[in-house]
Amino acid sequence: MLSTSGADQSADAPLDDVQTNARTVGGAPPGAPAIDPKRLIRDLSSFRDPQTGRSLWELASTVIPFLVLSGAALFAVGAGYLLGLALTLPAGLLLLRLFLIQHDCGHGSFLPGRPANDRLGRILGVLTLTPYDCWRYAHARHHASTGNLDERGFGDVDTLTVREFDARSAWGQLRYRVYRHPLVLFGIGPAYLFLLRHRLPVGLMKEGWLYWASAMGTNVATALLVLALVYQFGLSVVALVALPIVLIAGSVGVWLFYIQHQFEEAHWDYDEQWSFHDAALRGSSHLELPLVLRWFTANIGVHHVHHLASRIPFYRLPEVLRAHPHLAGVNRLTPLQTLRTLRLALWDEDQRRMVALPPMRSAALGRSKSRSGGDGVRRTSVRLHPCLTP
Repeated sequence: MLSTSGADQSADAPLDDVQTNARTVGGAPPGAPAIDPKRLIRDLSSFRDPQTGRSLWELASTVIPFLVLSGAALFAVGAGYLLGLALTLPAGLLLLRLFLIQHDCGHGSFLPGRPANDRLGRILGVLTLTPYDCWRYAHARHHASTGNLDERGFGDVDTLTVREFDARSAWGQLRYRVYRHPLVLFGIGPAYLFLLRHRLPVGLMKEGWLYWASAMGTNVATALLVLALVYQFGLSVVALVALPIVLIAGSVGVWLFYIQHQFEEAHWDYDEQWSFHDAALRGSSHLELPLVLRWFTANIGVHHVHHLASRIPFYRLPEVLRAHPHLAGVNRLTPLQTLRTLRLALWDEDQRRMVALPPMRSAALGRSKSRSGGDGVRRTSVRLHPCLTP
C-alpha cells in the first residue's frame, strides 16, 4: 500500500523519482525491442529541464488568444450577435491548454523552481476553476498509485474489476452503469466537477488549512472576476459565453484523461505485484493526434512518457519521441480507436484487460452464481477523489 511518507514524497519530489521494483516491459508493438522502464527513466533525464523562454512563449501564445477570443465572444453576444458563440469552441480549447500548463506547474516542470510554478499554477486556477493545491495533491497521488488496484480513488476514474462488479447488488451495478455512461462521464461529470465540487476541498477537509485556502482563495478570485464581467456585460451574456467555454474545456479534458488509462491493454495489479514503472509505461496510452490538436492538448497524448517521467515539460515530449522512436508505438491509439474504449468499464483479472459491462440479464445471472459458490472477491475501497482531473 502507498504509505503517507510515499504520498508526501510524490507530492513534493519529482514523481518519476519514486523508488519501486521495475521489470522489463514489453509494451511496444510486435518486433520492437523490450523496454526497461527504469533504465528509460535515466535516459530521459536529459529532457527534464524547462526552458524559461520557451515556457513564457507557450504561456503567452495561450493566454492572450484565450482572453481575446473570450472578450470578442462577450462583446459579440452582448451586441446581439449569437454567432459570437462560435468563438467559445476555440476559447474552450485554449482554456484546456491553460489547464495543461497548470498541470505542468503542478509537476514543477513548466518553470525553473517550485515557487514560480506554484505561483503561476494558483493564478491559472482562477481561470480553470481548479484550486491548484488541492488538485496538485490529488494528481501527485494519482501518479504515485496509477494502476494499483489497492490504491484506487485518487484523481482517477472509478474502475471495478469483473469480480467486484458481479458481487455488487443490482442497485450497486446500476449506479456503476450510470456513472460509466459516456453522457455522465463526459457531460454531467465535468460540469459537476468544475462548477460545484471544486468549490470545496471535499475529501481534504481535515488535511490542513492549505486546501481550504486553495479552494476558498480560488472561489473568491473567480467570483470577483465573474462579478466584474457581469457588471460590464450582464448575467445572461456572461452565462451564455462562460458556461460553454468551461464545459468544452472540462469535457475534452475528462475525455483525454479517460482514454489515457482506460484502454483494452491497460495495466492493473494489486499492491504486492504492482510496480510504479510498469504501471506508468504500460498503463498509460499514447494518443496520436493531428498536429493542431496536439498543440491544443499540450502533447498530453504522449501520456506513457509523461507518467514515467513527469518532470519533462510538455513541449519537450515530442523531442523524446524523436530521440526514442520505439516509444511511439507503445499503447498507441488514434482518435478513431478511442471510440472503442468508451464501452470498456471493467478490469478482467483473468484476461488482464479492460472489458465491457455485461448485458443486465447476464450480470444478474453471474451475480447469483458467484454468491451461490462464494464470490472470491478481494475487497478494496474505490473512492472518487474530489479533484478528478487530467
